[in-house]
Amino acid sequence: MDLNYKEFFELMPAYLTILDRDLRILAANQRFRKDFGEFEGRYCYQVNRHRSERCEQCPAERTFRDGLRHGSEEQFQNLSGKEVSLIVYTTPIRNGAGEITAVMKMATDITEIKLLQNQLRESRERYRQLFEEVPCYISIQDRDLRIIEANRQLREDFGDVLGCKCYQVYMHRTEECVPCAVKQTFQDGQVHQIEEVVTARDGQQMNVLVYTAPIRNGQGQINNVIEMSTNITQIRQLQSQLTSLGLVISSISHGIKGLLTSLDGGIYLVNSGLEKNSQERVKQGWQMVERNVARIKTMVLDLLYYAKDREPDLEWIPALMVAEEVCGLMKGKAREYGIEVQCAFDPGTGNFAADAKAVRSLLVNLVENSLDACRVDKKKRAHQIKIGLKGYPEYIEFAVEDNGIGMDQETRERAFSLFFSSKAGDGTGLGLFISNKIVQAHGGQIQLESELNRGTRVTVKLPRRQLALKQPSSKP
Repeated sequence: MDLNYKEFFELMPAYLTILDRDLRILAANQRFRKDFGEFEGRYCYQVNRHRSERCEQCPAERTFRDGLRHGSEEQFQNLSGKEVSLIVYTTPIRNGAGEITAVMKMATDITEIKLLQNQLRESRERYRQLFEEVPCYISIQDRDLRIIEANRQLREDFGDVLGCKCYQVYMHRTEECVPCAVKQTFQDGQVHQIEEVVTARDGQQMNVLVYTAPIRNGQGQINNVIEMSTNITQIRQLQSQLTSLGLVISSISHGIKGLLTSLDGGIYLVNSGLEKNSQERVKQGWQMVERNVARIKTMVLDLLYYAKDREPDLEWIPALMVAEEVCGLMKGKAREYGIEVQCAFDPGTGNFAADAKAVRSLLVNLVENSLDACRVDKKKRAHQIKIGLKGYPEYIEFAVEDNGIGMDQETRERAFSLFFSSKAGDGTGLGLFISNKIVQAHGGQIQLESELNRGTRVTVKLPRRQLALKQPSSKP
């Protein structure tokens, strides 16, 4: 094929023009003339841009100045008025003496590419907005469980999480969770689901339902895992209330069954005493009836207490008497496990308004929790539990301290959740939950301090409540 340079110039699949120093078009190839019209005597900015002055950033002018090749991305307007996106390159044309006499300008149409780029950018923006605004926690994690992307909801509730390990952010732990849904997805490439309790940076605890899914590259390899967590705290709170009610009903049903049997025995004695005209038998049977009816009444009231939030049955009670009663009761139980119980009570604590039965239950639960923590701790030779009582003008302070197994941060944050236990299956998980509920009902405060393998201290402050209650008599 014998083609000269002019034919190459004409047939090039791009817009080719030759410009002089004034940016006047000296020559243009066939494709340029077809899309932009005739050029004789006209400047490039008049033909390409329909402008009356030069462009601010002109690559041809730069080539005339420094003799180098230059490139830029520009928008031209063709004969039909359509905007065309172009990649423009300029190169100098020199004479025999090496002087630049003209500049060749080559422009390649990238309109379709720009259209695809804009569509891609808009698509990314839409997906980014969806990622940011979806009402759940979303993170993208690498194989080291580091968070490399996080949506707005996650950043707002958990802080600056990028680069942090997920278990540090959600659980405040120093080691990985077991099981870990993200690791499972990395291993098998499947979607996994797990329910967890997480703690936001403000200390708020949330029940979340977690889903993990793989993110693959073009070769199908798993590069990252996306983790989506939905807050189901309200659902779990409702379930906890129903579960708590069911637990209480179950726990007292056996007791009521025994009491009803005893009640039947008392009724039998009364009826047989009436038939045999035996006053002694009637009296004995009636005492059994009264005693068992009173116990049934107490159980029903307990059921109502746990099944429904209500104001405590306040009465003025001596704080010292309640503390000594609980201390005496728990010393015997602690002795069975070889655990020492020390009681340090302020004798001048005085009285306070409270539900006596609820406060006793509160203290017993706290001490039993400490007993369990000491009992399962195999790292120490001796264990002690200290029960304290102090009186202040506005409140009474009870304290229960032990040197048992202790708690890490995650355990401390979940300690007051229903059925959560730090004793690895040896505890019911009810003690601190019930204690916290009693304290809240009295308008008090409960504070937990604990360190793993060092021990735990629980402090309870109950207001004296200087209400219009009849002060207890000083007479015996």
